Amino acid sequence: MIHELIVPQFTKMLTNLLAILDAAEKYAGEKKFDVGVLLHARLAPDQFDLMRQLQIVCDTAKLGAARLAGTEAASPADADTEQTVGEIKARIERVIAYLRGFSAEDFSGAASRRISQPRWNGKTLSGQEFLIHHVIPNFYFHVTTAYAILRHNGVGLGKKNYLGEMPYREPA
Repeated sequence: MIHELIVPQFTKMLTNLLAILDAAEKYAGEKKFDVGVLLHARLAPDQFDLMRQLQIVCDTAKLGAARLAGTEAASPADADTEQTVGEIKARIERVIAYLRGFSAEDFSGAASRRISQPRWNGKTLSGQEFLIHHVIPNFYFHVTTAYAILRHNGVGLGKKNYLGEMPYREPA
């Protein structure tokens, strides 16, 4: 179940972010301003800018999966040096590819695995607690904030952009 909650859903949302960034580039082109301006936009003075939101989304997805699978030491590291839309899109694409490398078996025993992070000062959560109380909410917080920053700055986005393609079926 952990695989289904992380890999397909996070991959979908990261793919949606790529399309949202395409919309931001198109908007900047139409309005004739450097799209880089949007990468430094934020909703509040004490909140991270768009670039940092996107970097955190990537880290939450890859490190969440790696910690749950018990493979954190082998997870790819990023230096958070992206400066352009192209660079952050490339990072998002790398994370999507990384997530797709996980199988359901990789998460065997993950629900009961004890997980910690450096800033937790030795405290732990079970894998299930980590997923439910940290990974999923943190991932969606930063995805939503990235979307909101762009929407707030005039990029023509709506709920369909955020949700992406839906697996609708024809009526029986």
